[in-house]
Amino acid sequence: MGAPGSPSLVRVYLRSLGLLAAERGQAVLLAAASVAIAVAQLAEPILFGRVVDALASGADAFPTIGLWAALGLFGIVAGVVVSVSADRLAHRRRMAAMAGAFERAITLPIGYHAARGTGAVVRGILAGTDALFALWLAVLRNQLTAVVSILLLIPTALGMNLAMASILIVLAALYAVLNVAVIRRTRAGQANVEAHHANVFGRVGDVIGNVTIVQSFTRLGAETEAMRGLMDRLLAAQYPVLTWWGVLTVLTRAAATIAMVLVLAVGAILARRGEVSVGEIVAFVSFATLLIGKLDQLSGFVAGIFKQTPTLTGYFDLLDAKAGVADRPGAPDLGRVRGAVRYSGVSMRFPGSDQGVFDLDFSVEPGRTVALVGPTGSGKSTTLALLQRLRDPDAGAITVDGHDITGVTLNSLRREIAVVFQEAGLFNRSIAENIRVGRPSATDAEVEEAARRAEADRFIARKQGGYGFVIGERGSALSGGERQRLAIARAILKDAPILILDEATSALDPETEAKIKRALDALRAGRTTFIIAHRLSTVADADEILVLDQGRIVERGTFRSLVAEGGLFARLVAEGGFTEPEEAPPQASP
Repeated sequence: MGAPGSPSLVRVYLRSLGLLAAERGQAVLLAAASVAIAVAQLAEPILFGRVVDALASGADAFPTIGLWAALGLFGIVAGVVVSVSADRLAHRRRMAAMAGAFERAITLPIGYHAARGTGAVVRGILAGTDALFALWLAVLRNQLTAVVSILLLIPTALGMNLAMASILIVLAALYAVLNVAVIRRTRAGQANVEAHHANVFGRVGDVIGNVTIVQSFTRLGAETEAMRGLMDRLLAAQYPVLTWWGVLTVLTRAAATIAMVLVLAVGAILARRGEVSVGEIVAFVSFATLLIGKLDQLSGFVAGIFKQTPTLTGYFDLLDAKAGVADRPGAPDLGRVRGAVRYSGVSMRFPGSDQGVFDLDFSVEPGRTVALVGPTGSGKSTTLALLQRLRDPDAGAITVDGHDITGVTLNSLRREIAVVFQEAGLFNRSIAENIRVGRPSATDAEVEEAARRAEADRFIARKQGGYGFVIGERGSALSGGERQRLAIARAILKDAPILILDEATSALDPETEAKIKRALDALRAGRTTFIIAHRLSTVADADEILVLDQGRIVERGTFRSLVAEGGLFARLVAEGGFTEPEEAPPQASP
């Protein structure tokens, strides 16, 4: 059923069928039923010819007619059963394939998603599973029956009459040759079409994800025009491929018509010589009709698979993509920790770049606060990404309570770390659901207590539906300060011994910042805390400040000692690399 001469198509086809292995029992039963249907379909032309001969000779045709009717009824009932069962099986496996691809996608490193774009990844999952569904359904419903019919028809026809059977063999060979020729002619073009599809979906995801910017900067016309340009290029790539497959359809239909005429002509000549009966000619005409129908089915199926091969390849590429980090076999659970963190000679260089972090060596005792400061691109976020094992170091080791973090499970490590990002990272769900991300098993009372400690309870009470209020995509229905307070509530609810604050107060107004700082100060108590910030108020009271430049720690100490040294940190303060916190308005007297 795969096209000869196209190894990549065959590999993709076989791997796609391999995904049915989870329900191989039912798949085998459906295959057996398809074989039985093929036998019944092949028997019908033979019985038809015998009925004609019986009627022509005056013999009793009713037994043959009865058998013919029984086989026809069997074919109808079996076809319905196979069709419904195949549909259900294909739907189940599509959902399983979609779930597997989704699970794989969310475990892949940020770089993978950044390189491909959200729209392209989503297309890879949805279009890939749709293509799998279409393939499975076609195979289980029609294509196996078609292949078995052809394989049985040829020797049966040869056994009846060599001359007329030769016409059918030539027709089948012609179909195969024409399909292979068109596939080879359009292989590169179809891959180009899929690349254009990915560009279109990537652009859609990019624009829709930034629709506020598009509207604010009046880019509606420009973005629409750019999208039309991408679609024009897609059509320009698609048209030649469609033309060749259109030509294939014309040629195969012409070949089928000629073959039918030749069967009748040769049959007429042989009948005049007395070498075949009228019933045998009728049977061969039915054979030709059956063969043409099955060849058309297979040709259309091969064309569909060929066109979907780049899509399926993209789906399998997603499944095969290498995760950034993975659990070692038999890795133990980290367990609850006190929060002692140590970096020992840690280095990590980004592939194909001279950027990264190098020779990081420092330790943090439980409950202490360390601030990481430095120019943009100095390695602050990378340093803390290594602690979360978003990446693994190339050299050195990071330990938590003496345990090398690469030797424990990812889930147990990340369970012990709470993070508040500059971008709140909220879902298009209710307020309660977003806070409960920190601890899914939390009770309503615990969620509300976390919100109160994050000083978010008052604004939540003003929302329609309170904790049930749906905040929109990325929290678009909330202000920046409200979004950040929900992110902090989420971290409070997680109650992890290690806390990472990555520019957690940068989006807040002075009054809100004062509230959040009180919440964060309470949250930090007894927790090992890492801070990335550009506000003096955030780093001034840190137990230690690490100053990074070009991926290396160049200074360390307290705020006052570093300013007194007159080094990079002092220059950052003097040149405005840190901003003085604005004074919050005075609180009204009770």
